Amino acid sequence: MTTFPNSPRLLKGAIVTLSKSGNEVESTIAFQYNPQSLSRTVSAQVDTGNDKSKAQTRQLWGPPSEEISLSIIIDATDQLEKATNANDIACQLGIHPQLAALELLIYRNSGTVREANNQAAKGVLEILPPELPLTLLVWGQKRVLPVSLTRFSIQEEMHDVNLNPIYAKVDLSLSVINYDNARWNDRSAKLFYAHQTGKERMASKGYARDGAKLTGVNQSRFFQ
Repeated sequence: MTTFPNSPRLLKGAIVTLSKSGNEVESTIAFQYNPQSLSRTVSAQVDTGNDKSKAQTRQLWGPPSEEISLSIIIDATDQLEKATNANDIACQLGIHPQLAALELLIYRNSGTVREANNQAAKGVLEILPPELPLTLLVWGQKRVLPVSLTRFSIQEEMHDVNLNPIYAKVDLSLSVINYDNARWNDRSAKLFYAHQTGKERMASKGYARDGAKLTGVNQSRFFQ
């Protein structure tokens, strides 16, 4: 397929994992095709308990919780068509490597599992489980969010003669990490705070300057 020479460069959405220190990129899982849609559910943190005063219904107890759902397609068809020999990864494994990279986002590292079990056999108990690497959803320049992968479903729709999956649809469910459910000095909290300040700057560009003219309502009556 040809494209116009002056067409804008398409940015790829991706899931990026950072090292424990947050100073290095450990892996980047770029979407083969950007999802056509992305679903976001944002819930305000307000106290709606009946034992509270009515005035408290306007009090925000923290940043809103946000859940993101998106579906991505992983397809080895093009790689199989362009393969020059049977040793190409797509010919040998299909899309197993891409699926494995996604699934490992919710696995503990095998080395830490082995060490924890070896220590347990010696009577040493694990006090706190190791933390997962910081995961980011990168969706363009204006949306870089720290997230945790809470759930995903994989529908393998095509397989090769060796039963390697070669086409799959993956539904991802992500929970946004904010500065209320992370330590303030953590990189995740700082990234979310930067996201919020960017959103505030973005919102300032969308406010109507002359609300009365736009709505046809005399807004001075609001203050009487």
